[in-house]
Amino acid sequence: MTTNGTTLVIGATGTTGSRTAAQLTAAGHRVKAASRRATPVADAEPVTFDWYDPATHAAALAGADRVYLIPPLGDSNPAATMLPFLRQARTAGVHRAVLLSSSAIPEGGPAVGTVHQALPDLVEQWAVLRPSWFMQNFTGTHAHAHGIRDEGIIWTATENGRVGFVDAEDIAAVAVRALTDEQAPNTDLVLTGPEALGHDDIATIITEVTGQSVVHRRLSYEQMRDRLTAEVPAEFAAMLAGMDRAIAEGAEDRVTDTVQRLTGRPPSTFRALVERETRCSS
Repeated sequence: MTTNGTTLVIGATGTTGSRTAAQLTAAGHRVKAASRRATPVADAEPVTFDWYDPATHAAALAGADRVYLIPPLGDSNPAATMLPFLRQARTAGVHRAVLLSSSAIPEGGPAVGTVHQALPDLVEQWAVLRPSWFMQNFTGTHAHAHGIRDEGIIWTATENGRVGFVDAEDIAAVAVRALTDEQAPNTDLVLTGPEALGHDDIATIITEVTGQSVVHRRLSYEQMRDRLTAEVPAEFAAMLAGMDRAIAEGAEDRVTDTVQRLTGRPPSTFRALVERETRCSS
């Protein structure tokens, strides 16, 4: 691993950004932690950054030679904002970029898929992380977690479809390697946990570990879309509901060895994550 350079972590207060910043600083790397309120994260330098305020971009980029990119949340066309920023970053001296995408969005696909497609022409060294759905969706601030805590219900349109849910700590560990290894991956990396689980399985594990009764309730695509529209813009809600439908059709029923291959250790299981979260909250 290289120890030189400074990494700008965009979205440094988020699920993977905070963990990436913490793991980088713990390993002795210099980090600028970018968020709208310049919130301190680990031992990183806090900087103000807003995707929709270009006046914040130059100061955030100053001194950075690599960047971890979290797309603007809920934006169905992030390329409009991200591609001009990446051109500015290249001019400012950034030579490596690691983009957080999704296993459900291929290169050239909708939303961040367009940024994925453009990235190799914008920076010399790059990687696109395409994690499966986060395990933390069931324990953090995601709608699933709220549904579990408030109702004991996970609402989805995934039917019996299975997903290789992945721990955000493992995503961050791969991000650190992609940002700091001597050779950048220069490819996209599909990240999963060690097993594919249905939402019935998720509910069962949470029930067994925590003692709280949790069930999975099935919705149609239309019902899920309408439910999500109360929380996010309609176009984004339709895309998210479509991802549930794709899960139902088997699109996410896979596991990969990427976490093991890049970090040298096996990925966390969902049961282990729930046990860890339960211990921390008790």
